[in-house]
Parts: sequence; C-alpha cells; structure tokens
Amino acid sequence: MWHLPMTYPVLETERLILRAPVIADFEPICALMADEETTQFIGGTQSPPIAWRALCTIIGHWQVRGYGFFSVFERESGDWIGRVGPWYPHGWPQPEIGWSMNRSTWRKGYATEAAAACMDHVVDDLGWDSIIHLIDPDNVGSQGVARKLGSTNSGREVEVAGFGMMADIWGQTADEWRAFRRPR
Repeated sequence: MWHLPMTYPVLETERLILRAPVIADFEPICALMADEETTQFIGGTQSPPIAWRALCTIIGHWQVRGYGFFSVFERESGDWIGRVGPWYPHGWPQPEIGWSMNRSTWRKGYATEAAAACMDHVVDDLGWDSIIHLIDPDNVGSQGVARKLGSTNSGREVEVAGFGMMADIWGQTADEWRAFRRPR
C-alpha cells in the first residue's frame, strides 16, 4: 500500500485560520453551495452529491498541484466560513486566487483578509510571478475584494473552462503585490 505523506500549510491572520480542506468540511460546504445568492457567480447551487464531488476535487487539487482552496475558519468562533485560495484547474488561463464566503460574512472584510494571506503565500512560498482572479462582470462584491487587494481589471475576458460562463481577468504581478502589501 502506498502512503504519500504530505504536509499542508496553515495560514493565520488576526481573525482567521486557513487550512487545507478535509471531509469534515462537507456539511458547511453543502450549506455554502446551496445558497443561491452566494453561488450565483460561481456556477449556481450544487446538490450535496455535486458538492461532495467538488470537495473531493479540491482535496485532489492539493495532491496534484501541492496547493488549493483553503477552508477558512473564524478564529474567535471556530466556525467554517468559506473557501479561499490558489486554484489552477485544467483550462484556466493561469493559476488564480479565488474566494467563496458564507453570505453571513459578507462586508466584514474576511474575504479580503483571507485572500491577502493567500497572496502572500503564493508569492513568498510558491514563487508565483503574477496572480489573477476570474470574476463575473456583474459580481460587484468580488470586484470590490479584488480592488482592496490592489488588483485591477485587465480588460480581458475569458470563458471559465467547464462552467460555460464568461469572467473578467483581474490581477497583478508579484512585484505589484509586494509593493501594495507594504505597511503604509
């Protein structure tokens, strides 16, 4: 029997803990993916069997790429509140940092805080030289998160492979991120 040990990073911020997903995250992921408003720009709601496959895909992405979406937990409560992180499925134009957060956390800065920790991780630890975010042209909330991260709309649009939807490519270079994240 093969055992391929792999250690995964844990990212911590002032209010959040980000760790690789595990099967125990299935129920909160089902709740996230059943919310019509939360999923309207990421392909729509998913039934539990489809959410299961998606969770297993994310776990497998960690095995194949060595990184992937993190499960995000509120430090104070310990509650699972979303998924954020580096992601590079087949057909994507390049690796991206994406986010999907429970609606109850919106407008609290959690997506920006988690994505910033992930931006640091991919630049400092994974050596990415640029970062993108694929954002639906109507997703004003995610556009706001991208702006808070210092990313800009490239003016290029791409079909999101496997989803049959179009997205604007937002992003920045690693050097731009390094300059942006410096304390002001």
